[in-house]
Amino acid sequence: MAAAGAVPVIRRYLSLPVTAALAAVAGLAFHRVFGFGPVLPVVAAAALVPTLLSAALSGPRREGRCWPLWISLVLTVAAWAGTAAVTVLRPALADGTFPHALREGVLGSWKSILTTLLPAPAEPRLLVLVHVLVWLAAFGSAELALRTSLRAAPCLPALAVFGIALLLGVDGPGSNLPPAAAAVVLIAVLVLVRSPSPGSAAWRPLLLGVPAAAVLGALALLAGPYVPVGADPYDPREQVQAPPPQQRDGVSPLDRVGGWLLTPDQVLFTVKASRRENMRLAVLDRFDGVTWSSTARFVPTGSRVPRPPEGDGAGAAKRRTAVQEITVRDLPGVWAPAADRPRRVDGLGVVVDPASGTLAVARELRKGQTYRVTSEIRELTAGDLAAARVATDAEARAATRLPWGPGATRAPVQLAEFRRFAEGATDGASSPVQRAAMLAVHLKSYARYDVTAPPGHSYRQLDYFLSEGRRGTPEHFAASYAVLARSLGLPTRVMVGFSGGRAAGDVRDMRAGDVMVWPEVKFEGLGWVPFNPTPQQASRSKQSDSVAAGETQQKLEQLQKNAASQQRGTGAGKTPQAPAATPAREESPLPWWVYAASAAGLLAAAYVAAVLLAPALRRRRRRRAGTPAARIAGAWRQTLDHLGDLGLATARTLTAHEVARFGTGRLGERAMRHLGPLADLVNHTRYAPGPPHPNAAERAWEHTDELGRLVTAEAGRLRRLRRRLHPRSLRRDRP
Repeated sequence: MAAAGAVPVIRRYLSLPVTAALAAVAGLAFHRVFGFGPVLPVVAAAALVPTLLSAALSGPRREGRCWPLWISLVLTVAAWAGTAAVTVLRPALADGTFPHALREGVLGSWKSILTTLLPAPAEPRLLVLVHVLVWLAAFGSAELALRTSLRAAPCLPALAVFGIALLLGVDGPGSNLPPAAAAVVLIAVLVLVRSPSPGSAAWRPLLLGVPAAAVLGALALLAGPYVPVGADPYDPREQVQAPPPQQRDGVSPLDRVGGWLLTPDQVLFTVKASRRENMRLAVLDRFDGVTWSSTARFVPTGSRVPRPPEGDGAGAAKRRTAVQEITVRDLPGVWAPAADRPRRVDGLGVVVDPASGTLAVARELRKGQTYRVTSEIRELTAGDLAAARVATDAEARAATRLPWGPGATRAPVQLAEFRRFAEGATDGASSPVQRAAMLAVHLKSYARYDVTAPPGHSYRQLDYFLSEGRRGTPEHFAASYAVLARSLGLPTRVMVGFSGGRAAGDVRDMRAGDVMVWPEVKFEGLGWVPFNPTPQQASRSKQSDSVAAGETQQKLEQLQKNAASQQRGTGAGKTPQAPAATPAREESPLPWWVYAASAAGLLAAAYVAAVLLAPALRRRRRRRAGTPAARIAGAWRQTLDHLGDLGLATARTLTAHEVARFGTGRLGERAMRHLGPLADLVNHTRYAPGPPHPNAAERAWEHTDELGRLVTAEAGRLRRLRRRLHPRSLRRDRP
């Protein structure tokens, strides 16, 4: 520990507001984890209380000595527990779960945060981590400020907390650049406050240094976005294993379809939105030969749903935002409906599968629950579909598998039949999209819709549906399409959701009869594209006031019909796929130095052009001057320019014949044959009573041109070019 008198006592106490502010700024860096709203009150209490406690217990007393550190440690632990109980853990204190919440918050909150999609829910057990870290930072900084003479050491605990916040907030919304700039300012102020100054100059460093620190922070804030970063930040989530997926529902939504269709008027949920869209409920991407199931790996989230992974259409196609308010009525299970790709969920605690965007709840949905979903709706165009190619990533390869079935030792005979059926339905298709669209159109006209058809989607049941029964529910049409498409190598999955509904203003009642099952095929760059192989009657419930399917889905189906009706080729697999136009790729913005280098290059080129062009224009202007006297004067100025390349610095104090003697000395007597007569013409023009004859101007320029050739031979073209590149070449006339 440093000597007690190195930093005056008053300066030690003046350091405490700065250390408290620094601890608070470090705590605000957790806004990328929870948001500013939940973090701000927690940080305020955790930064202020321990600072006041340290000021009361650890300040220098008689003879510069402080109370023992252990007293502060014991009391700050008790004070922290009491403060946490009445602030962040007050709900747990009220329901009697305070000890459990305290233990889980201190020991397990960090792992829960690392396995939750940010922003994390503002639960007390998670906010305890922020409270304890900021408390420790404020306490440690205050103790160092009061008990040591080190200038910058009190900022270290807050910087440690800031680093933890950065790690836990990777991939969270927002930016920590403003807190970082504020931390830079506070550290500079802390060093200034703790810098000893003699006598009357004690406040001079503060008066001069605090504005400088503010400028430093502003520069850090402005320069931060332009600092080049060569790699993605380290994400500790990659090192933490997420909890294993849990069985979310004992009954698959696909198995509920048959029962829902038999009670078509039962209202399952309502949707309030400005536009109608198809509602997704569950994504089923694994088929074992008997049942379709989901491989979703659900993780908790506060509200945000991440964008789809690269290759799943994250940057493809036009997108628009749709906001829906959903109220649960009689919808069973744990799957939460939403339109297309959800991006944010408010009002309901959900878990989400980052790969598919599927939403679920921890416990079964209850009647009356209301939540708000913000989704991104893709709007594919004919150009998007024309350029689509079948995806080949790991997820797509898994979506082409057709297992033999549980316990089977050989391939079922139905697989070969499915392959022949699919090839016949898509005969003549010349692209993957056309093949997928033709298969959907064929199934629509091949079988009829019948809600009384026996449910089931195993190989045997699908074979009966396609060969003998030829009547079924959306379950049969979608499951058949998925199996047939997989037999052609198209990666396919099955979606369960709802389409249509009974409209009353901007609210729609989604009933059991509005249930819909449809397949999706994955294409490179577009992600999963829905197809509808079910006859039109299946997309309406039995009431006459049912509305049509979602507007986006209607447009997509029309594009697919157009693709299916295009002129067929010579056969599937025989006609090579026409090279598709590569979708325009959005160019990333160029860095600033590219623009700076381009501007510098343009300026340099403009300068070279100017210094090379200016002498030629000047010579032309001089030679075409109005009167013979002006043309002779121009010839003389041109001669001075030539002689400047030989070292003639100035002719301001020299007569014409003195200039001629200088040129003769450098070029020899041959130059005198031109310089002598030219000097006489100049003197005659200046001092003769009458104007010179026009022929005299022509003779003057002949002498000047010959002199220029002599100078070039003597000085060399390279030297003359270097002199032309000098800025003096831009002057109008030499003196």
